[in-house]
Amino acid sequence: MLLVFRGFNPMSSRTDPRRFKALSRRELLKLTPIVALGSFAIAGLQKPLLKAGLDFSDWASAKLFRSGHLAPTFRDSDLTPFDRFPINDYDVDDPGVDFDEWTLTVSGAVQKPGDYTLDQIQALPKLTQNTRHVCVEGWDVIGQFGGVRLSDFLEMIGSDPTARFISLECADDYYESLDMATAMHPQSLLCYEMYGHPLTREHGAPLRLQIPTKIGYKQAKYLTDIKVGHVLEKIGYWEDQGYSEFYGL
Repeated sequence: MLLVFRGFNPMSSRTDPRRFKALSRRELLKLTPIVALGSFAIAGLQKPLLKAGLDFSDWASAKLFRSGHLAPTFRDSDLTPFDRFPINDYDVDDPGVDFDEWTLTVSGAVQKPGDYTLDQIQALPKLTQNTRHVCVEGWDVIGQFGGVRLSDFLEMIGSDPTARFISLECADDYYESLDMATAMHPQSLLCYEMYGHPLTREHGAPLRLQIPTKIGYKQAKYLTDIKVGHVLEKIGYWEDQGYSEFYGL
């Protein structure tokens, strides 16, 4: 069967090889989206293609991330009322943390590993910010969050400046990770307050991440462990289900 594209007759181009090559490239470029879309119809190619696309998106997002670019902040009058701030988790609203015994365990490429109390963390300079929280489910709200810069805490524990990642474990068995550029961003918080009050159990007490440059599932609650390292043993709970690893906003 002879395939003829609109405006292109290969038989008439035999006498002009250069025109034939130019038209062939042009027509092939027109076919590229059709071929790519058709590939998704092949069951064995769907997952590899989606994974490749997600990996490329994460790579591009990381390259475009600017450590000095701040997420928008808002006036107090813009805040979503606290009682309308959604409570979201992957398992339970309250894993039953014993606040009197709680510590944050630090390990990995740091000069001062060990267990840190909430009082030690709160001794660092406090930052309060009104920022947007965006959930992968499609909703977003503006909240007020108080805590210490994650970068200040990493400096206090003597984090290796060449380390690439931090890994986080939580009291509800959730786990997450951050690239070091995001961890060092000036708006990335170890958050212990919302709306001027200590975190409630449902919102991640006694300590959670609050990172307005990331999607909600990166902002782990009920933190118990932080490990600084050069490689990741595991990325994150939702990432291991196929979600984006970087997911910057």
